[in-house]
Amino acid sequence: MDYQERVEECVRYLEEHAPFSPELVIQLGTGLGNFAEKIDTELILPYSDLPYFPQSTVASHSGNLVFGMLAGKKVAILQGRFHFYEGYSTKEVAFPIRVLSLLGAKTLLVTNAAGGLNPLFKAGSIMVMRDHLNFLGENPLRGPNVDAWGPRFPDFSTPYHPGLIKTALDSATHCKISNVISGVYVCIPGPSLETPAETRWLRESGADAVGMSSVPEIIVAGHAGMDVLGLSVVSNVNDPDNFEPIILEDIIATAEAMEPKLEQLIVEISGRI
Repeated sequence: MDYQERVEECVRYLEEHAPFSPELVIQLGTGLGNFAEKIDTELILPYSDLPYFPQSTVASHSGNLVFGMLAGKKVAILQGRFHFYEGYSTKEVAFPIRVLSLLGAKTLLVTNAAGGLNPLFKAGSIMVMRDHLNFLGENPLRGPNVDAWGPRFPDFSTPYHPGLIKTALDSATHCKISNVISGVYVCIPGPSLETPAETRWLRESGADAVGMSSVPEIIVAGHAGMDVLGLSVVSNVNDPDNFEPIILEDIIATAEAMEPKLEQLIVEISGRI
Protein backbone atom coordinates (compact mmCIF):
# COMPACT_ATOMS: atom_id res chain seq x y z
CA MET A 1 0.00 0.00 0.00
CA ASP A 2 1.09 3.58 -0.57
CA TYR A 3 1.01 6.19 2.19
CA GLN A 4 -2.49 7.45 1.36
CA GLU A 5 -3.94 3.95 1.45
CA ARG A 6 -2.28 3.20 4.80
CA VAL A 7 -3.64 6.42 6.30
CA GLU A 8 -7.14 5.77 5.00
CA GLU A 9 -7.18 2.19 6.31
CA CYS A 10 -6.22 3.41 9.77
CA VAL A 11 -8.95 6.06 9.61
CA ARG A 12 -11.51 3.36 8.74
CA TYR A 13 -10.31 1.27 11.70
CA LEU A 14 -10.81 4.18 14.08
CA GLU A 15 -14.19 5.03 12.59
CA GLU A 16 -15.25 1.50 13.57
CA HIS A 17 -13.59 1.38 17.00
CA ALA A 18 -13.27 4.91 18.42
CA PRO A 19 -16.12 6.09 20.67
CA PHE A 20 -16.27 9.48 18.94
CA SER A 21 -14.57 11.89 16.58
CA PRO A 22 -12.27 13.98 18.81
CA GLU A 23 -12.48 17.76 18.95
CA LEU A 24 -8.99 18.10 20.41
CA VAL A 25 -5.81 16.04 19.97
CA ILE A 26 -3.15 16.25 22.69
CA GLN A 27 0.28 14.83 21.92
CA LEU A 28 2.39 14.11 25.00
CA GLY A 29 6.16 14.43 24.90
CA THR A 30 9.16 13.19 26.85
CA GLY A 31 8.45 12.79 30.56
CA LEU A 32 4.85 14.00 30.17
CA GLY A 33 2.98 10.78 29.45
CA ASN A 34 1.09 10.52 32.76
CA PHE A 35 -1.40 13.21 31.74
CA ALA A 36 -3.42 10.58 29.89
CA GLU A 37 -4.40 9.18 33.29
CA LYS A 38 -6.09 12.47 34.24
CA ILE A 39 -8.92 12.33 31.72
CA ASP A 40 -12.24 10.50 31.90
CA THR A 41 -11.07 7.62 29.72
CA GLU A 42 -13.46 5.81 27.39
CA LEU A 43 -11.03 3.73 25.31
CA ILE A 44 -7.31 2.94 25.22
CA LEU A 45 -5.87 1.61 21.96
CA PRO A 46 -2.22 0.49 21.95
CA TYR A 47 -0.37 1.76 18.91
CA SER A 48 0.37 -1.87 18.06
CA ASP A 49 -3.37 -2.42 17.44
CA LEU A 50 -3.67 0.43 14.95
CA PRO A 51 -3.07 -0.37 11.27
CA TYR A 52 0.26 1.00 10.02
CA PHE A 53 0.91 3.09 13.14
CA PRO A 54 4.63 3.40 13.83
CA GLN A 55 5.88 1.90 17.09
CA SER A 56 7.71 4.04 19.64
CA THR A 57 11.18 2.83 20.56
CA VAL A 58 11.77 5.44 23.28
CA ALA A 59 11.33 4.14 26.84
CA SER A 60 9.56 7.28 28.14
CA HIS A 61 6.85 7.08 25.45
CA SER A 62 4.12 4.57 26.35
CA GLY A 63 2.55 4.10 22.94
CA ASN A 64 -1.23 4.41 23.42
CA LEU A 65 -4.04 6.33 21.74
CA VAL A 66 -6.47 7.32 24.50
CA PHE A 67 -10.01 8.60 23.92
CA GLY A 68 -11.88 10.38 26.68
CA MET A 69 -13.38 13.58 28.03
CA LEU A 70 -11.43 16.56 29.36
CA ALA A 71 -13.03 19.80 30.52
CA GLY A 72 -16.15 18.95 28.54
CA LYS A 73 -14.19 18.27 25.34
CA LYS A 74 -13.90 15.03 23.37
CA VAL A 75 -10.17 14.43 23.27
CA ALA A 76 -7.74 11.96 21.77
CA ILE A 77 -4.40 11.74 23.56
CA LEU A 78 -1.29 10.43 21.85
CA GLN A 79 0.60 8.95 24.79
CA GLY A 80 4.02 8.91 23.20
CA ARG A 81 5.32 10.03 19.82
CA PHE A 82 7.79 9.01 17.15
CA HIS A 83 11.00 10.77 16.18
CA PHE A 84 13.05 11.29 13.06
CA TYR A 85 16.10 10.00 14.94
CA GLU A 86 14.39 6.63 15.47
CA GLY A 87 14.71 6.07 11.74
CA TYR A 88 11.22 7.12 10.70
CA SER A 89 10.57 9.53 7.86
CA THR A 90 8.79 12.76 8.71
CA LYS A 91 5.69 11.36 6.95
CA GLU A 92 5.72 8.38 9.32
CA VAL A 93 6.35 10.63 12.34
CA ALA A 94 3.25 12.66 11.44
CA PHE A 95 1.09 9.64 10.52
CA PRO A 96 -1.05 9.83 13.71
CA ILE A 97 -1.87 13.50 13.16
CA ARG A 98 -2.85 12.89 9.55
CA VAL A 99 -5.13 10.05 10.65
CA LEU A 100 -6.77 12.01 13.47
CA SER A 101 -7.26 15.08 11.27
CA LEU A 102 -9.18 12.89 8.82
CA LEU A 103 -11.16 11.46 11.74
CA GLY A 104 -12.41 15.03 12.29
CA ALA A 105 -10.10 16.61 14.87
CA LYS A 106 -9.84 20.39 14.49
CA THR A 107 -7.30 21.38 17.16
CA LEU A 108 -3.87 20.02 18.06
CA LEU A 109 -2.05 20.68 21.34
CA VAL A 110 1.56 19.48 21.23
CA THR A 111 3.83 19.14 24.25
CA ASN A 112 7.54 18.40 24.35
CA ALA A 113 10.68 18.81 26.40
CA ALA A 114 13.28 21.18 24.96
CA GLY A 115 16.67 22.63 25.73
CA GLY A 116 16.76 26.36 26.38
CA LEU A 117 18.81 28.56 24.05
CA ASN A 118 17.58 31.96 25.18
CA PRO A 119 19.87 33.10 28.03
CA LEU A 120 16.90 34.76 29.74
CA PHE A 121 15.08 31.43 30.07
CA LYS A 122 15.28 29.27 33.18
CA ALA A 123 15.09 25.48 33.50
CA GLY A 124 11.57 24.46 34.47
CA SER A 125 9.86 27.15 32.41
CA ILE A 126 7.02 26.42 29.99
CA MET A 127 7.47 27.99 26.56
CA VAL A 128 4.39 28.65 24.45
CA MET A 129 5.57 28.10 20.88
CA ARG A 130 4.87 31.10 18.64
CA ASP A 131 6.98 29.98 15.66
CA HIS A 132 9.45 27.28 14.68
CA LEU A 133 12.47 26.43 12.57
CA ASN A 134 12.49 23.09 10.74
CA PHE A 135 16.14 21.99 10.64
CA LEU A 136 15.36 18.32 10.03
CA GLY A 137 16.23 18.58 6.34
CA GLU A 138 12.95 16.87 5.45
CA ASN A 139 9.33 17.98 5.18
CA PRO A 140 6.38 15.59 5.69
CA LEU A 141 4.54 17.20 2.77
CA ARG A 142 7.29 16.26 0.31
CA GLY A 143 6.04 14.12 -2.56
CA PRO A 144 2.66 13.97 -4.32
CA ASN A 145 0.03 16.13 -2.65
CA VAL A 146 -3.36 14.68 -1.77
CA ASP A 147 -5.59 17.64 -2.58
CA ALA A 148 -8.41 16.32 -0.38
CA TRP A 149 -6.04 16.55 2.61
CA GLY A 150 -4.81 20.09 2.04
CA PRO A 151 -3.25 22.52 -0.46
CA ARG A 152 0.01 21.85 -2.31
CA PHE A 153 1.61 24.98 -0.83
CA PRO A 154 0.02 25.62 2.57
CA ASP A 155 0.44 29.03 4.18
CA PHE A 156 2.50 29.02 7.38
CA SER A 157 2.49 32.73 8.18
CA THR A 158 0.78 31.80 11.48
CA PRO A 159 1.81 28.18 12.22
CA TYR A 160 0.49 28.52 15.78
CA HIS A 161 -3.01 29.91 16.23
CA PRO A 162 -2.80 33.44 17.72
CA GLY A 163 -6.01 32.92 19.67
CA LEU A 164 -4.68 29.71 21.21
CA ILE A 165 -1.40 31.42 22.15
CA LYS A 166 -3.39 34.11 23.96
CA THR A 167 -5.55 31.43 25.58
CA ALA A 168 -2.44 29.65 26.85
CA LEU A 169 -0.92 32.81 28.31
CA ASP A 170 -4.24 33.89 29.85
CA SER A 171 -4.67 30.40 31.31
CA ALA A 172 -1.20 30.57 32.86
CA THR A 173 -2.09 33.88 34.50
CA HIS A 174 -5.38 32.46 35.75
CA CYS A 175 -3.62 29.38 37.19
CA LYS A 176 -0.88 31.58 38.72
CA ILE A 177 1.85 29.72 36.84
CA SER A 178 4.53 32.39 36.66
CA ASN A 179 7.23 30.66 34.63
CA VAL A 180 5.40 30.69 31.28
CA ILE A 181 7.03 32.50 28.35
CA SER A 182 6.73 32.40 24.56
CA GLY A 183 9.38 31.76 21.96
CA VAL A 184 10.66 30.09 18.81
CA TYR A 185 11.29 26.34 18.79
CA VAL A 186 13.86 24.71 16.52
CA CYS A 187 13.68 21.04 15.59
CA ILE A 188 16.96 19.21 14.86
CA PRO A 189 17.43 15.59 13.75
CA GLY A 190 19.30 14.19 16.79
CA PRO A 191 19.90 11.87 18.50
CA SER A 192 23.23 13.49 19.40
CA LEU A 193 22.76 16.53 21.61
CA GLU A 194 24.05 19.93 20.55
CA THR A 195 27.70 20.95 20.64
CA PRO A 196 28.62 24.40 22.00
CA ALA A 197 29.10 25.68 18.43
CA GLU A 198 25.73 24.27 17.36
CA THR A 199 24.08 25.84 20.41
CA ARG A 200 25.55 29.22 19.52
CA TRP A 201 24.46 28.86 15.86
CA LEU A 202 20.91 27.82 16.78
CA ARG A 203 20.63 30.78 19.15
CA GLU A 204 21.90 33.14 16.43
CA SER A 205 19.37 31.62 14.00
CA GLY A 206 16.58 33.01 16.17
CA ALA A 207 15.62 29.99 18.23
CA ASP A 208 14.75 30.17 21.92
CA ALA A 209 14.57 26.41 22.56
CA VAL A 210 15.72 23.27 20.76
CA GLY A 211 14.25 19.78 20.52
CA MET A 212 14.01 16.72 18.29
CA SER A 213 10.25 16.46 17.79
CA SER A 214 6.89 18.08 17.08
CA VAL A 215 7.56 20.06 13.89
CA PRO A 216 6.59 17.30 11.39
CA GLU A 217 3.29 16.80 13.23
CA ILE A 218 2.68 20.56 13.36
CA ILE A 219 3.33 20.92 9.62
CA VAL A 220 0.84 18.17 8.82
CA ALA A 221 -1.72 19.66 11.21
CA GLY A 222 -1.36 23.03 9.50
CA HIS A 223 -1.70 21.40 6.08
CA ALA A 224 -4.90 19.73 7.30
CA GLY A 225 -6.36 23.02 8.51
CA MET A 226 -6.09 22.27 12.23
CA ASP A 227 -5.52 25.00 14.82
CA VAL A 228 -2.21 24.33 16.61
CA LEU A 229 -0.80 25.15 20.03
CA GLY A 230 2.64 24.04 21.21
CA LEU A 231 3.96 23.88 24.78
CA SER A 232 7.63 23.14 25.52
CA VAL A 233 8.98 22.35 28.96
CA VAL A 234 12.42 23.98 29.09
CA SER A 235 14.53 21.27 30.71
CA ASN A 236 17.86 23.10 30.82
CA VAL A 237 19.56 26.25 29.52
CA ASN A 238 23.11 26.07 28.21
CA ASP A 239 25.58 28.89 27.70
CA PRO A 240 27.79 27.94 24.72
CA ASP A 241 30.72 29.77 26.32
CA ASN A 242 30.35 27.89 29.62
CA PHE A 243 28.92 24.63 28.35
CA GLU A 244 27.80 21.87 30.70
CA PRO A 245 27.04 18.22 29.83
CA ILE A 246 23.43 17.54 28.80
CA ILE A 247 22.15 14.40 30.52
CA LEU A 248 18.97 12.78 29.16
CA GLU A 249 17.94 11.57 32.62
CA ASP A 250 18.08 15.17 33.86
CA ILE A 251 15.89 16.30 30.96
CA ILE A 252 13.29 13.65 31.78
CA ALA A 253 13.43 14.47 35.50
CA THR A 254 12.83 18.18 34.85
CA ALA A 255 9.91 17.42 32.53
CA GLU A 256 8.37 15.08 35.08
CA ALA A 257 8.79 17.67 37.85
CA MET A 258 6.92 20.20 35.70
CA GLU A 259 4.14 17.79 34.77
CA PRO A 260 1.66 18.90 37.50
CA LYS A 261 1.85 22.54 36.36
CA LEU A 262 1.64 21.54 32.71
CA GLU A 263 -1.37 19.33 33.47
CA GLN A 264 -3.09 22.22 35.24
CA LEU A 265 -2.37 24.49 32.30
CA ILE A 266 -3.63 21.98 29.71
CA VAL A 267 -6.88 21.44 31.61
CA GLU A 268 -7.48 25.19 31.82
CA ILE A 269 -6.65 25.69 28.11
CA SER A 270 -8.93 22.80 27.11
CA GLY A 271 -11.84 24.31 29.01
CA ARG A 272 -11.34 27.66 27.27
CA ILE A 273 -11.01 26.36 23.68
